[in-house]
Amino acid sequence: MSGQVVLAVDGGNSKTDLALVRDDGALLAHVRGPMSSPHHLGLDESVALLQRLLDEALAAAGGNGSAPLATAHVFLAGVDFPAEEDAIAEALEERRWAEHVEVGNDTLAVLRAGTERGWGVAVVCGAGINCVGVAPDGRHVRFPALGSITGDWGGGYDVGLEALFRAARSEDGRGERTSLERSVPAHFGLETPSALAEAMHGGAIRQRRLIELAPLVFAEAARDAVAAGIVQHLADEVVALSRAAITRLGLERDPVEVILGGGLLRAGDARLLGAIVDGLAEVGGAISVHATDAPPVVGSALYGLDRLGAGDEARERLRRELTAAVDADDDLEPRGPVGLEARRG
Repeated sequence: MSGQVVLAVDGGNSKTDLALVRDDGALLAHVRGPMSSPHHLGLDESVALLQRLLDEALAAAGGNGSAPLATAHVFLAGVDFPAEEDAIAEALEERRWAEHVEVGNDTLAVLRAGTERGWGVAVVCGAGINCVGVAPDGRHVRFPALGSITGDWGGGYDVGLEALFRAARSEDGRGERTSLERSVPAHFGLETPSALAEAMHGGAIRQRRLIELAPLVFAEAARDAVAAGIVQHLADEVVALSRAAITRLGLERDPVEVILGGGLLRAGDARLLGAIVDGLAEVGGAISVHATDAPPVVGSALYGLDRLGAGDEARERLRRELTAAVDADDDLEPRGPVGLEARRG
């Protein structure tokens, strides 16, 4: 490898993208791997997984793994407190991956992927939900995002759990009748919510699979008031996080970009996005909202190019090549590395 090289990582709760990018924006290698969140795997296993992916990427890019890279930017889901960032950064620095190592929460990668300003608000809604706000002067607002114990609701799992909750109460008369009573168990090949509950209780169906129900809820919301209420609840949570970040930073009158990332928000459901836009219009008249098409690992890599002083042409090349590589992998199972030349061929 010639020129200075950036190591970029986006490690989520379902998959990990790792890329090696040259300082002119050229993509040298991209690797897709499984979940790497230290919240679920623990520090040692998370770092070991990232090491395996880095070794594969270096091999694909033609590197021998002996010389350190110029800079590494590693953004992971489940890194919610400064102490967690410090622990991971220390572990990576011991491995001498790069001359400079930066570790942060994956919301920061989404923010950088979605804007060239360097500031704004990013809300990530995939398996769970989280938010970060960055002011023009560099001040940050973050949220622990540990679920109910830190006041969070949102993401695919919570939406699915709420759908089953409403379906169960429809079945036994405790709640409003809803089409979810039929469609939720049908998704798992069952006839009733009670049968689904029994299957989950007995271990025949993993409760984590409730995350699969989010698209179903969005579809049912067009004709079912209960499903529509769940979608509105999710929109309200996105607005609440954004509002809190904006007001805590004192940006209510500023032209803040709110960047939406993660699978649920990138899906582009019109009802959900419309409710978010309407809710944020009440927070500030200059706020703009858009979902980013760029995958978070692009944001990780852009932080690296920023540090190296790369220009617009390099950043544009990076966005184009790395986005294409990640999009090509999005419908595939996690697999090994793809070098740039192999992909072009």
